[in-house]
Amino acid sequence: MSLSFDANHWALILGGSSGFGLATAHKLARHGMNVAVIHRDRRGAMTTIEAEFTAIRATGVGFLAVNGDALSEEGRKTALDALAERMGGEGRVRLLMHSIAYGNLKPLVPVQPKESAAPAHARGRLAERLGVTQAALTEAISAIVAAGDGDELAHLVDPPAYDAEAVLEDEDFARTVFSMGTSLASWTQDVFRRRLFAADARVVGMTSEGNEVAWRGYAAVSAAKVALESVSRTIATELACYGVRSNIVQAGVTDTPALRLIPGSERMKAEARLRNPFGRLTTTADVADFISLLCTDEARWVNGALIRVDGGERISG
Repeated sequence: MSLSFDANHWALILGGSSGFGLATAHKLARHGMNVAVIHRDRRGAMTTIEAEFTAIRATGVGFLAVNGDALSEEGRKTALDALAERMGGEGRVRLLMHSIAYGNLKPLVPVQPKESAAPAHARGRLAERLGVTQAALTEAISAIVAAGDGDELAHLVDPPAYDAEAVLEDEDFARTVFSMGTSLASWTQDVFRRRLFAADARVVGMTSEGNEVAWRGYAAVSAAKVALESVSRTIATELACYGVRSNIVQAGVTDTPALRLIPGSERMKAEARLRNPFGRLTTTADVADFISLLCTDEARWVNGALIRVDGGERISG
């Protein structure tokens, strides 16, 4: 199927300067959809980001980038004012994509030292058998796993270290759940109130396996993902009569800037490669390709779904 989109259709991507959002912006622009990216980045990061935006502009589509706070009421107003002006009277939002990665990764309680002892004990026995020092073996294993050349050794890597004093508090939960979850409702309501949605529109949110699997330090983000999924189902039900479809995409483990912030991400990547039937990680391009398909006319009957885009990673145990 050859992708092509209406010249008046826009993708509004929240968190579009990296990861899934940026990959989707590139993909849709290459196939003729206008793109608006809302992001929040420091000046030091903008050289690299501007190069990405320049590539999107080079496709010839309409493009808008707003560097501001997508999580404040004033930030939404500023961004949507700019978008409405840029779209003119004919433009409409075909895709509203929520790809905001702003969450807290503290554990609920301090980590006990004994929980980190097992890999070190195993390495000690292995080092003794091999006649090398444990320090040298530890360094070699860590380097091999980090390079992606020895995923089978991931269980011998030390679990991530956490600040013994840093634990989740109510404000951490509240901020994370809003940022990565319920803010989708706020954006959807504002786009709807302004009558900016296309007659046949798509809302897409991003979740992860952490919505069901308990990872240390992921409690607040996990709660946010579950909230996001609930909001998406409600959008799918309440806005269907206005032509809006809403779905959640659950990507497999993907090497994004957001993933690298998670303690132990190298071990997560190694375990994902071992588990995935295709023996590799999901890429942002894999996910962007699928989201672009959701934007086609042929996908109009997909509504209220959670769709895994992971090559079979989740079902492989």
